[in-house]
Parts: sequence; structure tokens; C-alpha cells
Amino acid sequence: MKLFALVFTFLLISMSKLALAQSYDTEVVSAELYIDTIERTGKLDYKRSLGLAFKSSGYLTLLSVDEGQKFKKGQLLASLDITELKERKNSLYAQLTQAKREVKRITQLMDKKLASEREMDTAITRVEIAQADYQVSSYNLKKAQIYAPFSGVVLSRNTELGELQSPGEEALKIAKLEWIVKVALTGQEVSEVRLNQKVSVSLSHMGIVEGVISKIPAMASASSNLFIIEVLLPKSNITAGMIAGQLAGVSIASESDKYVYRLPIAALVAVDDSGKAIVIAQSQDNNSGYKQHSFEVFQIDNDYVYLKADRNDQPLKIITKGWQNYSVGGN
Repeated sequence: MKLFALVFTFLLISMSKLALAQSYDTEVVSAELYIDTIERTGKLDYKRSLGLAFKSSGYLTLLSVDEGQKFKKGQLLASLDITELKERKNSLYAQLTQAKREVKRITQLMDKKLASEREMDTAITRVEIAQADYQVSSYNLKKAQIYAPFSGVVLSRNTELGELQSPGEEALKIAKLEWIVKVALTGQEVSEVRLNQKVSVSLSHMGIVEGVISKIPAMASASSNLFIIEVLLPKSNITAGMIAGQLAGVSIASESDKYVYRLPIAALVAVDDSGKAIVIAQSQDNNSGYKQHSFEVFQIDNDYVYLKADRNDQPLKIITKGWQNYSVGGN
């Protein structure tokens, strides 16, 4: 009995080793176009911001919005005391009216040969000057009030009611309610993307939304040597939870014209001295079992190894898992 038990144990161990030696997984892989996915973290920002200022000087008498408030296109946001500007406009209008009367009077005198063409030219010039001054005063009066050029939100307010405004000094900074994600890419990566390409954007409060690449710069940033692209988010997904500067994950799929065999990283046996990948694959005649084969490497990431291939290359049957066991007990 002891001898029988010993023999049985020996056979059991031998069979277990043999089963272990022959335990491996295979997969048939075909040549396919290489598709890379660029994963980056960007920042939310407004697509367009604008600083608003008065053209004329004066005291601020109206301010209808504050920081963080939204407004509609055409809404009156701020206004100066326009009393002086109105008086200036009325004065110039009176001068224009008088200049036109003078032209009419000289025309009548010329009909009676009592005025010269030189006098007429001078009178016409005065009308033109008065007309120009009146148009400038009208423009200045109009620019003493700030109307919203688009619907948006106030980013900052840099003045107070009653404060004297200087021409060109920013009173309000506003932004249009269109969101973008700014993403930094390397030169190689930016060459793989295109305008209007759809990308996936991950927002912490909304999940995954679809965006579109709306801007690709021609030059890299001087400070980082990276290209800052802009991904436009759809208006339908705008919510109050979005804040400028908030982080957003961006996933960009780029398809090349190169063909590859895409293998699980576990299928890679080794990389030889020439940089080629060694894998265990079935021979082309399908009769001589699996052997080591070497391929040029196109790309490697955390999950896959991409081997160079041609469009018409035949599919390969690869040992993707357990090639160590095959090498122990294989043919």
C-alpha cells in the first residue's frame, strides 16, 4: 500500500507539472491602424473675456451689475454723468446750424454777384468742420454709457459709483458664457490633432462630456515650450457648477496612417539588443508550433506593445499569457 501511494503521488506531481507547463493563453491579432490616446489635464476658462472702459472722462452715476452677476446682450451696465457731454453736443449742433445758414446766405449773395467763390469755399469748410465736431460729440456721448456687447457674466468691477473715470481705464471685465478647456501638448502631440476634432472631457461635477478642438496655436508658449490648445464645450452643458481654473481631464484619440499589431504587454517576452520585441508566435505554416519571433517596436504603453506591420500582413497567433510555461514544456 505504501508503495502504491508513493507511485500515485509521484504520478500526480508529474501530471501537475505537465499541466502547468502547457498552461498558456493565445490570441489572434491582425494588423490595424495605430490609434493613440492623449490623456491630459487642462483648466476650464472662458472662451472670450473683454475689458470695458469709457472713452470720455466723467463721474460714474450708474452701475447696474456687480462681480459674478450675469447680464443680457444690449443691457446698460454703466453710465457717466452726461450733462456736460449733452451741453457740448447742443453747442456744436448750434454751430453746425449757423454754418449751414451762412452757406445759404452766401449762395443767395452769389446769385446777385455780391459774394465770391472763395467766401463760399470758406463757408462750406466751416460746415464740414462743424459737422465733424458734432459727430465726435455724439460719439463721445454714446460712449459715456456701456452696453453689454453679448450675454455673459461680470468677472471683475474696478470702480465705484461717484468715482471720476479716466478715458480707457477698465471699469468692468466681462466674459461670454462659453467655456473652453486649455490643454498643453508637446510638438509631437499637437501634430496629431486637428481643428473641430471631437474629444472627451471629464468634469468632476458633470462626468464625461464631448468637446471640440476650437484652437490650435501656430507657436509654442515661450515659458513652457508647449502648445496650448483650446477645447470648446457645448453650450447645452453649461452649469452654475463650472468655475474658471477648475481642472478637467481631456482624452484625445488620434489615428495615424501606420499599421501595427497590438499585443497585450504580457505577451512581450523581451527586447533584444537591437530594440526589437521578442514574442512567442505560431509559424506561418501553422504546423511547426510556436517559436520566438522578433518585430520592430512602434510604441509601448502601460497596457499594450505595438509592433510595426504592413496593411496586408497576415494575422498572427500569439501566446499572450503563460509563454514562460510554454518555453518550459513546449516543443
